[in-house]
Amino acid sequence: MNQDRNQEWTGPFTRRCGEAELTVLTDRTYFLDGGAFFGVVPKPLWSRHAPSDERNRVRSGLNSLLVRHAGKLVLVETGCGNKLTPKQMENWGVDPRRDFLERMRAAGFDPAAVDLVINTHLHYDHCGWNTLRTGDGAIVPAFPNAQYCVQRAEWEHAREQHERDRVSYLSDNYDPLVASGQMALLEGERELLPGLSVMPLPGHTRGLQGVLLRSGGESACYMSDLMPTHWHLQPSWVMAFDLFPLETVENKRKLLEQAAREHWLLAFTHDPGQAWGYVEENRGQRGKFDFTAA
Repeated sequence: MNQDRNQEWTGPFTRRCGEAELTVLTDRTYFLDGGAFFGVVPKPLWSRHAPSDERNRVRSGLNSLLVRHAGKLVLVETGCGNKLTPKQMENWGVDPRRDFLERMRAAGFDPAAVDLVINTHLHYDHCGWNTLRTGDGAIVPAFPNAQYCVQRAEWEHAREQHERDRVSYLSDNYDPLVASGQMALLEGERELLPGLSVMPLPGHTRGLQGVLLRSGGESACYMSDLMPTHWHLQPSWVMAFDLFPLETVENKRKLLEQAAREHWLLAFTHDPGQAWGYVEENRGQRGKFDFTAA
């Protein structure tokens, strides 16, 4: 899939990975400041790839991955959700059409049939549809029959509400699930289903985790904000949002080397025009990588 970079796409896009079925579906798009999105990379460089509007904002995807595997339905990430205030939506450039669950059903996925929800971390744009607010103000799970999971270190950091990043953490997206026992707090690498595991990828946050699927001799990886788009392909292209940017650089380099060596399909969390693709090391420039859309 290779869309025009100025056009929004919402999916679904479906393909196989071994015996598993993968589907990318988006919670539409939002806008991020280009300088924050690309960190220390100068605009003359990143603007060759990513268009920005008159406010220097880059359209960004909110991409979830649905995986049918081992007799289970797994959802990775849940977008921004529908609990944001009008002011938050305006500030963050969130598309007002909050219809992710409706489009999920239209694509053939019943929220009640989801067995497992994996949050790579707990920023509002990755776990917003975890829960819904009812008419009387109660917070209820959007996926009532699912087990949710996140790294314990991520939840503990979210609870601390640091001045640096507290705006990114909205407790209604996760605290009620932890309190009820529906959200499991993981500690490090864990195989959740045969061939489906999570792995720590610290850098963006200390508790960031990626999702790795191995099935039928093939592999796919959802890297989350370690590498949010294919524009962030080179290890040094990291976001200003990252709390530990040097760790992001190192962990991204290691992951890309393995992904190139083992021919992993890489799925992107914030790419507005590429759902997934493959990488290979550039033979002419050591430490550089080339991207091929899948």
